[in-house]
Amino acid sequence: MNKENRLREIEEVLVAQAASDGDGVQLKRVFGGNDLARFDPFLMLDEFGSDKASDYIGGFPPHPHRGFETVSYMLSGEMEHRDHLGNVGRLGPGGVQWMKAGSGVIHSEMPKQKEGRMHGFQLWVNLPASEKMTPASYTDIAADSIPVYRVEDLEIKSIAGRLVANDLEVSGAVTGLSTDPALLDIASTSATQLDVSVPAGYTALVYVYQGSLTVGDMDYEVKQGSMARLSREGLLQLHINSDSRFLLITGKPIGEPIAHRGPFVMNTMDEIHQAIRDYSEGRLVENQQSGPI
Repeated sequence: MNKENRLREIEEVLVAQAASDGDGVQLKRVFGGNDLARFDPFLMLDEFGSDKASDYIGGFPPHPHRGFETVSYMLSGEMEHRDHLGNVGRLGPGGVQWMKAGSGVIHSEMPKQKEGRMHGFQLWVNLPASEKMTPASYTDIAADSIPVYRVEDLEIKSIAGRLVANDLEVSGAVTGLSTDPALLDIASTSATQLDVSVPAGYTALVYVYQGSLTVGDMDYEVKQGSMARLSREGLLQLHINSDSRFLLITGKPIGEPIAHRGPFVMNTMDEIHQAIRDYSEGRLVENQQSGPI
């Protein structure tokens, strides 16, 4: 197959693992931890979903971040975000919060319900060294502000990025970031094929949270609760089974060293130790102005 007709292939399949975070929140960790360069510019993906309040009611009490972005996407349920400056944001069904921790933020993410279904995702996106110590900021995006496209028998909710899917340009609510991340939530009503033009060299991840699909001309079936990490060259071709839903995540690798510990992601361990000292000594968020972070 020549370069023009090359299809992206599966390089790795990861099965989401049960984990606990925050104040006892039960979730599935899709990826994160060690050897993060293979996901560059992405650092972690969690899926949380339960009908049992005891699995989520503890939420995520105040905690710090530095050096990356968090993307919270809700399918059902409500969370309230508060930061160290007293700003408050409400995240409801279908909504997204895109937060740049930058040089430092202390915030909480707490459920605003005592019963019922809570289901959503959190994706961590790395920042290049030149942006790690820039001011923190965030954008709350209501569900009705996120573009929705219909292609063949697919519904594509375009949270971020610009891609071409089956010859249709799909543009998200968030664009223009240095790592050029794309985040699509795609649902099928019947078996269909989706061809996505992803820039050469970009990371491409497919996480199936309902149903199943196959990639390119490979027979391997990526099932619910599994993520495929794909090769970085060629056309992304997906054969999607009926009544399936998945996240398509693509981005431009940064190509810099990654040092991380807990809520801090920098380029060197010296910078990590500095972040820990800044937090313990109350300097992580000093000299920040009031208003949206």
